Amino acid sequence: MSDIHPTAIVSDDAQLGENVTVHPYTLIEDSTKIGAGCKIGPFAVVRRGTILGENCEVHTGAVLGEPPQDLKYHGEDTYLIIGKNNLIREFVTLHRATGEGEATEIGEGNLIMAYSHAGHNCKIGNHCLISNDAGISGHVVIEDYVNIGGKVGIHQFVTIGTMAMIGGMSRITRDVPPYCLVEGNPAEPRGINVRGLQRHDVSEESIAALRRAFRLIFRSDLNVSQALAKLEEEKETLVPEVQNLVDFLRRVGGGFRGRQANP
Repeated sequence: MSDIHPTAIVSDDAQLGENVTVHPYTLIEDSTKIGAGCKIGPFAVVRRGTILGENCEVHTGAVLGEPPQDLKYHGEDTYLIIGKNNLIREFVTLHRATGEGEATEIGEGNLIMAYSHAGHNCKIGNHCLISNDAGISGHVVIEDYVNIGGKVGIHQFVTIGTMAMIGGMSRITRDVPPYCLVEGNPAEPRGINVRGLQRHDVSEESIAALRRAFRLIFRSDLNVSQALAKLEEEKETLVPEVQNLVDFLRRVGGGFRGRQANP
């Protein structure tokens, strides 16, 4: 049975799962779905078109599913789809998509810290950590296990590869390759995210191979295409992580060409 505070306003059309807790002065509009075991904090707002997975915690003043900040949006039905086991802290804003039937999508097990924002049509993967006051523009893709520092700004249509780490207060205007540590304004690649790789049990052999690939791509005299071709020549020794890095750069383009070496 759900526990809804008498000061909360919950639409009769909202679908609440079992054991949902709704704190004082919260608003949950029609055409919403709240998964079992969710906790919606005081003064939070859940707008129409929002689907929230099981066992999520939404803290004070968070706003989920506001219409997109996009002049192309004209009131069409769009969605914000959030997976299970997410922790959404105070005053986070997550917006619906632009385009009939389109969705902004947040995966599972993410920690989104206070005052952060994800704009329309974003796709955020699983087990990401998004620190305080990060700004994620529309159409950004963030793959799994990404760590984003505080007050980072990410330009629209950027892709952030898996297990990448972005240092606080960085300005991200280009795609960030997987496993890389980038930082600065404008941001530059600083090396491989060794701590993150170790935390996720990536082998020392693969970490060493990624270090070498990083130096070849970002610190050598070769251009990106030449570096990738050289890596692909070594198919018998190409570890899966390096192959993923190569595939990412083939798919999204060259990304950064750093200047400072710290692999």
